[in-house]
Amino acid sequence: MRHLKSGYKLGRNPSQRRALLRSLTGSVIERERVYTTIAKAKAVRPLVEKMVTLGKNGDLSSKRRALAYLFKRKTVHTLFDEVAPRFMDREGGYTRIIKADFRKGDGAEMAYIEFVDYKYDLKDAKAKAKAKDKSKK
Repeated sequence: MRHLKSGYKLGRNPSQRRALLRSLTGSVIERERVYTTIAKAKAVRPLVEKMVTLGKNGDLSSKRRALAYLFKRKTVHTLFDEVAPRFMDREGGYTRIIKADFRKGDGAEMAYIEFVDYKYDLKDAKAKAKAKDKSKK
């Protein structure tokens, strides 16, 4: 029985799982919106929230802890200079998971994980879709 064995395995051994979650956390911070499976989105959500909380602290030790987890200086700068200041007045719940369609290859449930203040510009999406259609012709 798996009593008290919480957490998402994600079909990987511990080192691969840790690398995947680190990479996905960095991607969410850099891009502010990532398209992934629901299981991965649910697994990475608490890690992103912890990173934003570190960013809100803003002291040197928090930067060092974030850098030790995220590895990229650019990502840490984005976290501390752009992402964290937006959530200073918020106590938690910085991300949301929006369910999407099923993946064609294996039928996995897909989702978007994004920050709650993410601005989706419908005009840009329509323009990109039109450009994509023209390039196919």
